[in-house]
Amino acid sequence: MKKNDTTISISKLIVLLLGFTNAAVVTLAVFFGSSLLWWLLLTLPLLVLALKDAQQTQHAILRNYPVVGHLRYLFEKIRPELRQYFFEADLDGKPFNRRQRSIVYQRAKNEKQTVAFGMQADPAMPGYEWAAHSIYPTTLHEKDLRVWIGNEQCAQPYYASIYNIGAMSYGALSKTAIRSLNEGAKLGGFAHNTGEGGISDYHLFGGDLIWQIGTGYFGCRDAQGRFSSAAYRKNALRPEVKMIELKLS
Repeated sequence: MKKNDTTISISKLIVLLLGFTNAAVVTLAVFFGSSLLWWLLLTLPLLVLALKDAQQTQHAILRNYPVVGHLRYLFEKIRPELRQYFFEADLDGKPFNRRQRSIVYQRAKNEKQTVAFGMQADPAMPGYEWAAHSIYPTTLHEKDLRVWIGNEQCAQPYYASIYNIGAMSYGALSKTAIRSLNEGAKLGGFAHNTGEGGISDYHLFGGDLIWQIGTGYFGCRDAQGRFSSAAYRKNALRPEVKMIELKLS
């Protein structure tokens, strides 16, 4: 009971203090000029807010600490900003830390993202993986990064890159994204997997294609949604289609 009485007295004390402050402003204005009444624009709203906080029953903090209790909700509201700008370290944050986000921002603006003289991460920590430069680097030939798919039984074996664009359907991305990926595959000399959405007009910008066929038969179906050998033959014979991938799902 003692503790509860103390909190109630704090609430009354704040209201009384603001009441005396407003009374003092009015008294000073009587003796020293009405220009001091401008202070009521600050003190009177605080008194009204204190009376409202002390009488409401929804928030115990505001009832026990009128006016002052609003600071708690203010700090709670700006907590993410305070953490991001003042307390978060460069290597904190999930799934991408501040350093990783900064690299994305800087590259988007075509700015330098290198930091000279040391590094922020500790490569000696367990689990840290990194590749050190070799004094005598190995010369890589094109054949080291490619592999033949298909043998003498195949009419058109494909000399595939070991790095390619994974399956992403046109329906999941925009036309600009699909076109950019396909043109990138053409520039890089690697393959572009269409995803189970099939071949769209935006896949046909010069890049090699891996045509993925799923349960929807997109690109090889008839009007009733059944497998169509004629549609399959038409797309399979496209010069861009280097391989066909069956998605089992």
